[in-house]
Amino acid sequence: SSNMENDVSFKFRQQLFHISENLVTEDVAALKFLCTDLLHLSKLEGVKSAADIFKLLMAQEYLNSEDTFLLAELLYRIKCHSLLEKLGYTKEKVQKHLHEKGRISPYRQMLYELAENITSEMLEEIIFLLQNRLPKRWKILSALDLLTLLEKQGLLTKDNVKILEDVFMNVSPDLLETIDCYKKAKGEKFLVSDLECCLHFVLLKCTKGGVYCSLVSRKGLQWMEFFISTQAFFFSFLQTMTSYKMDGPHRGFCLIINNVDFNSCQRKGSCKDADELERVFTWLGLDVKIYTNLTSGDIINLMETWQNVQDHKDRNCFICCILSHGSSGTIYGTDHKLVSIRMLMSHFTAKRCPQLAAKPKLFFIQACQGNNVQRPVFVDTDGPSPDSSAVQERVSSFQSIPEEADFLLGLATVDGCVSFRHIEEGAWYIQSLCRKLQLLVPRGEDILSILTQVNEDVARRVSPSGTKKQMPQPAYTLRKKFIFPIPMDPPPS
Repeated sequence: SSNMENDVSFKFRQQLFHISENLVTEDVAALKFLCTDLLHLSKLEGVKSAADIFKLLMAQEYLNSEDTFLLAELLYRIKCHSLLEKLGYTKEKVQKHLHEKGRISPYRQMLYELAENITSEMLEEIIFLLQNRLPKRWKILSALDLLTLLEKQGLLTKDNVKILEDVFMNVSPDLLETIDCYKKAKGEKFLVSDLECCLHFVLLKCTKGGVYCSLVSRKGLQWMEFFISTQAFFFSFLQTMTSYKMDGPHRGFCLIINNVDFNSCQRKGSCKDADELERVFTWLGLDVKIYTNLTSGDIINLMETWQNVQDHKDRNCFICCILSHGSSGTIYGTDHKLVSIRMLMSHFTAKRCPQLAAKPKLFFIQACQGNNVQRPVFVDTDGPSPDSSAVQERVSSFQSIPEEADFLLGLATVDGCVSFRHIEEGAWYIQSLCRKLQLLVPRGEDILSILTQVNEDVARRVSPSGTKKQMPQPAYTLRKKFIFPIPMDPPPS
């Protein structure tokens, strides 16, 4: 029995060691901040690695081999979702149990979300505004450092977030919404007028869905009591019901990379896709830029160029469409070299492209994610023939997107499969996407609802031989609904 316990303990510590080894300095800082309400600050200040935090949590009996949920929650909060499987969890499993087992307070969640959306430029502006209230000896390197200092000074508490409201009113009014959600979710501090206002807000936001509206009308006061007591759930609920800001004077840039010529092979029908995408996204208010026949190096250089474009700061979003051949988790340049989709998207994370921090970044990829054996008449595939490509390790769509908020990746097909393109009419996926955007944006539908309808539309199609089908797959880390403003002009087609 003693040997079994030792084996279990060793295996558990081995799990923790492997997790710690995969966490970088920024991750450790995030874990320290999220554990501030659980561990004594003096002990946290001595932390150098994630393993140090795990030891402290184990000493306080927050973490053991039989109960690893707190660590799973922490990894989920800092978006290290790929490490969850080392604990036997998935992102969905953690989400399912958060409302009953979660230990990170709504207050700490709210502060962490704000920190994630504070760019280095915004941090400098905040420090300038608060310079007379901050000790000069304190070196502030990050948004988490700033929030920790404000708490130490007593300027910021779970019952008093006014200092944040004051600075964000000047620096980034969009972030006031996160603070407002937190304040409304603090049930124990509600006044009757606050509750009425909050319920009114929820009802307005739920008008299209109808589900929560019917709950209110049937349950009445019972639902209100549930609504007040379940703070974490309600805070999350309010976040999901809000939408990204899309009412600026400039909507954003839309890049279209259209790789047609591959030596002796042409992706016929792709120019029709590029033309249709240009028409639809121009109609939706974006500044469209088209690039044709780029090598792998050209594509990477293009991403680096657009990563550093300062004009993103005045835009609401960023969209990139890539039409090419592809394989699992990758796309081909015209030089037949593979480029990782995740690597391309990572150019636009908040750290590498602060001008797009907290703004939605949408990527639509028309390319195979696996090899095709047969090609029916009039249908071409966006993947190499089996004898011209090496076997690639498969990568799921969720592994292809950065583990950071505000990304959406729309793949034409699930991993390992081909996607189809009619040589005259264009790709099934792109043509369906363009049709559904024109049909559903005027109805006020959000992008995920539109992509669900694209899935249904493409899934109903079959190749001319009657033997080939296709299933698109979106993956996303969007925090809010993404809804295009309804254009003044009628749809282009």
